[in-house]
Amino acid sequence: IYATLKFFLFTLVGSVLLLVAMVYIFLTTGVFDLTLLPQAGFTPTVQLWLFVACFAAFAVKIPMWPLHTWLPDAHVQAPTAGSVMLAGVLLKLGAYGFLRICLPILPEASVAAAPWVMGLSLVAILATAWIALRQQDMKKLIAYSSVSHMGFVTLGIFALTTAGLQGAMLQLINHGLVSAALFMLVGNIYDRLHTRDLAKMGGIAAVMPRYGVLFLFFTMAAVALPGTNNFVGEFLVIVGSYPVAAWAVVPATLGVVFGAAYMLRLYRVALLGQATQPAVLALTDLTPRECWLFAPLVVLTLGLGLFPQPLLDLTAPVTAQLLEYI
Repeated sequence: IYATLKFFLFTLVGSVLLLVAMVYIFLTTGVFDLTLLPQAGFTPTVQLWLFVACFAAFAVKIPMWPLHTWLPDAHVQAPTAGSVMLAGVLLKLGAYGFLRICLPILPEASVAAAPWVMGLSLVAILATAWIALRQQDMKKLIAYSSVSHMGFVTLGIFALTTAGLQGAMLQLINHGLVSAALFMLVGNIYDRLHTRDLAKMGGIAAVMPRYGVLFLFFTMAAVALPGTNNFVGEFLVIVGSYPVAAWAVVPATLGVVFGAAYMLRLYRVALLGQATQPAVLALTDLTPRECWLFAPLVVLTLGLGLFPQPLLDLTAPVTAQLLEYI
């Protein structure tokens, strides 16, 4: 109930402000057509107020620090399917709003707000990564890691460069695949152990070798190991953002280090070592059917890591069009 109310209130406040902005835009222009609104020609002051209203809604959805606190609670209480949808789809809608509404319709306000948004992105990357390092609940750890990874997305979007925007778009897809797989793996072990507490685990890989291999693969993808999809996205974001905001990008790279620290800690504590808990010793490994459920995610994670060019070619014209508005 607490998680539900918190999620509802955060979403309500942001959505009401977005609705007010949408009503104002319609009363002023008479259209909702996103292809016509970039020519609306709002004054800088109006753009700023509209940007604040839209930003409130989209920052909650991503979520950006400090509007992120609903996400760990929602993930912990949600069933596995809910967490997969939350991480794989819902969090991407905030970034979609920035790309589809803020940049083309409110370009001057987006440029003016870019340093502030990049500053918040930096805080999100570092603060939530540090918090993730201290978590004992597997789901909460991955939830905080999602906030940290989405910080790279907003950093790339508001760098307003070709590489930054393409890296952000690529990272939206990459994070959706890897985080969804991790939540599925956590849900799988929760169904067997009925706990997500790291203190009650250890040695799972020795008892469940197939599970251990899959968890290691997606752990490496989460820490952006070269050859996996997250590496390409984060690398493009860093390269695209550095020329315009080195002050944010240089410390943000520590988020990659923290990411490796908390994900490897998760793997070491939960899966490595000697299995001593009776519940762990009684575990059965993944069935062939369960392994096949992860097969598409493995293929896409490797495929986009080794061959990202088709997706980059797909986003290139969109990126060029967005930069024309700025």
